[in-house]
Amino acid sequence: MKYLTNLSNNPNYNLAFEEYCFKNLPREDDYVYLWINGPAIIVGKNQNTLEEINIEYVKENDIKIVRRITGGGAVYHDLGNLNFSIYTNSKGQERIDFGQINVPILKSLEKFGIMAELSGRNDLTLDGKKISGIAQSVYKKRILNHGTILYDTDMSVLSKALNVKADKIASKGVKSVKSRVTNIRPYMKEDALILDFKEMLLKNIFQYHNEEMEEYVLSQQELDGIQKLYEEKYSTWEWNYGESPDFGWTNYKRFPSGAVEVRLEMKNGIIRDVKIFGDFFGTKEVEDLEEKLKGVRYDKDNIQELLSEINVSDYFSNMADADFMELLFD
Repeated sequence: MKYLTNLSNNPNYNLAFEEYCFKNLPREDDYVYLWINGPAIIVGKNQNTLEEINIEYVKENDIKIVRRITGGGAVYHDLGNLNFSIYTNSKGQERIDFGQINVPILKSLEKFGIMAELSGRNDLTLDGKKISGIAQSVYKKRILNHGTILYDTDMSVLSKALNVKADKIASKGVKSVKSRVTNIRPYMKEDALILDFKEMLLKNIFQYHNEEMEEYVLSQQELDGIQKLYEEKYSTWEWNYGESPDFGWTNYKRFPSGAVEVRLEMKNGIIRDVKIFGDFFGTKEVEDLEEKLKGVRYDKDNIQELLSEINVSDYFSNMADADFMELLFD
């Protein structure tokens, strides 16, 4: 394992750095990358940005909006939040799995007296409250596993900046965003500033793996590639917000795998356009499924025939065909 160094607090640049390294660094090594963003909302790959944020509050407080390449829900970052990214090769089947790959993070936190556990779909919790949200992406047998660690985040801003659907809050059995998350700094055996915590956490991760700390130093060519991705993708409205046109028919349901919203535009019984939003995870791009649905007659037999040729759970982890049919027709 090697570690990557990036001292920027610019969330647009940091997400470009993360994606470029995920898809382009030599594959014979695993990598870990710890990083800190300035105030930002990081939106899940499949989400409808404008419906996830409090747009007026975000503008008034100069909070940046950046879309990431992994699924899951929107999260708030600030200088009191530490992010971790782990790059590794997939072993066997390519699928979303939050278990074993996050053990080093859990064990590293234990050395600070933080007895966290993996809970629900993709959360790390402490005393029943969320301290980290984790997401993954799979690309050419390579896995990106990344997450947040709420160290000393301004919770008052977090609760105002995000729009969280009522059914998500209800599914957690709590009353608000603010009441179901917590910072870990008050739980630390010894207090530390976040930059000191960052350095100690990195050392703990390497100790867990029984490896000497070694940095991968990016070449100028690699840095140029990151800059290009930052300018041409992560700084654009098209990527961070994207088109969200009105559709004639919509449905929204929450499943154990996450929430999914489908919007359909139909003419003469034929699906002409499709848009799928949500905080779900999957190993295949949902845009591929949208394209497959276009031009199909909107009736159960035709849709069922299409589904027989694909694996729905590739797009929505652990979802059955019957669940997707229910979403389209109920």
